[in-house]
Amino acid sequence: MVFRNLGSRLFRFYKRQFLKRGPHVVAIGGGTGLPVLLRGLKEFTENITAIVTVADDGGSSGRLRGEFGILPPGDIRNCLIALAEQETLMEKLFCYRFRQGEGLAGHNLGNLLITALVDISGDFQSAVREVSKVLKVRGQVLPSTLEQVVLVAELADGTVVKGESNISRSSNPIRRLRIEPEDCASVPEALKAITSADLILLGPGSLFTSVLPNLLVRDIAVAVKGTPAPKCYICNVMTQPGETTGFTASDHLRVLYEHVGEGWIDYIVVNTQEVPLEKKEKYAHDGAEPVVVDEQALTSLGVRVIKAELLDDTELVRHDPGKLAQVVISLEK
Repeated sequence: MVFRNLGSRLFRFYKRQFLKRGPHVVAIGGGTGLPVLLRGLKEFTENITAIVTVADDGGSSGRLRGEFGILPPGDIRNCLIALAEQETLMEKLFCYRFRQGEGLAGHNLGNLLITALVDISGDFQSAVREVSKVLKVRGQVLPSTLEQVVLVAELADGTVVKGESNISRSSNPIRRLRIEPEDCASVPEALKAITSADLILLGPGSLFTSVLPNLLVRDIAVAVKGTPAPKCYICNVMTQPGETTGFTASDHLRVLYEHVGEGWIDYIVVNTQEVPLEKKEKYAHDGAEPVVVDEQALTSLGVRVIKAELLDDTELVRHDPGKLAQVVISLEK
């Protein structure tokens, strides 16, 4: 028993030393995609900065944003949980969602706790730091901006749609995306992390409503394009109905280039593992399909294509955290 405990302590010690020496990685995105990546990355390094969109205006986050004037906490909360050192009761509490109760139904307890901490500490970033301590987060989670931004999409038919939740529900292709105010200030700590990073990762996650909004914060885009660190876009496994219906891998990349400028992404990671027929048919009912990897078109855009079998074995068609992290961490020079 004594030797077992000693061995366990030694393992934890060497694990901490290994993580401390890990590369400085910046991961940009939001939604449900970015936490998948973070869960894998935290096993390779603790020098992680997640830069997260704050344009969400739906669900529990949207209600709290409207009622209390705080930044939407949901995407931030998901990233904090993903980077938590280990599964704990506190982590489960942060994931708990009320199913009933006047005023409580639909709210996530973690979102409510962050809202309370904003009131206690006086600002959003301080609240996030306090939650990070409680969850023993490996790395840091930062909003891309502290301003109340609104997503605005111009659709293919000329219609203008405001709000992330409305854009997500639209069935018309998105021609152009912007944020209001367009001159919103970035978070200084986010810029510092980008300029000192060894590797910049974009995605996975909703192209228009999770990844791109961060890059529409002008200083964030300038910093990402200007850093010498390798930059990698992690392409989604499946298309997203409405947002990216019919998109190939190169279509995803072109959207980023059209909004931020061309030629700044070095790598694109794509899944080559076949989606099981049963899952494919299930997703097809919702209008989603596997993203086609058009390698020749990608190469013509100047990126190196990293192909790997990346699916996890759950009911959802998504990346496996460990497999994905192992692939992207190897890109750090």
